[in-house]
Amino acid sequence: MVPTLGATLGVKGHRPTVGTRDCKDLLYVLAVVNLVSAAVHANTLESPRGAKRRTGRGKTRRLQEAFAAHLRHVGRVYPQERHPRVVLLIDNAPWHRGKPIDDALRDHPHLEFKRLPSYSPQLNPIERFWKKLRRRATHNRLFDTLADLKASLRASLCYFQTMRHKVRSIIEGRRRKKAGNWVRSIIEGRRRKKAGN
Repeated sequence: MVPTLGATLGVKGHRPTVGTRDCKDLLYVLAVVNLVSAAVHANTLESPRGAKRRTGRGKTRRLQEAFAAHLRHVGRVYPQERHPRVVLLIDNAPWHRGKPIDDALRDHPHLEFKRLPSYSPQLNPIERFWKKLRRRATHNRLFDTLADLKASLRASLCYFQTMRHKVRSIIEGRRRKKAGNWVRSIIEGRRRKKAGN
């Protein structure tokens, strides 16, 4: 609920302002971007202040359960019959491992993880997408409720879902060279395979 700030245009002589609240409410977004089709699939998890006290589960456990539900969603969107192998690039966050995740992977054995090295977000193409999503949905905006924040994020996610060429330019843009050769080889291999079918 704390607004992200960025440079913006304003009327000469007047400084644009964004309010803030002393609020600890959070909204987590879990998403995957298909490197071939540029499709975006996302789920959210609301984490209002005092969620641990109300639910009896800590942040990591709640995120593990949300990530497991997200994996099941991805498994349904990309069924094993049509997609025998789905590779997900993930970092080493504590909610990317644990019993709920193992159970979800057991339900969808065609999903597999490619874990990135520690402290290397530049290797994950979705990090560039997060930056654009935050800029479009939350920069310089104060939200009254978590529902308003969620609505803004959902609207931006819907925009990117329909404007796949923009997603493709984000994940394949100029910074693609910095992402490493193995990311390029995944993208090119998928393209060649799709062109051959």
